[in-house]
Amino acid sequence: MIATLIVAWIVFVILWKLLKATLKNALTIAAILILLNISFGITPQDIWHHIMQFTQSLSNIQTGK
Repeated sequence: MIATLIVAWIVFVILWKLLKATLKNALTIAAILILLNISFGITPQDIWHHIMQFTQSLSNIQTGK
């Protein structure tokens, strides 16, 4: 019984740390996107479009096109 509680506590602590890190990163990204939108009128779709263009450019460089 005690071993089960210890394992459950360890799993809970690990999941809690993971959740905190995930939420922190998500809120940071959301804040950056909001600031970019308010300051410069850059939308998340604009950023996504540029990311896709960048990855396509990298792919073309790797294949030698």
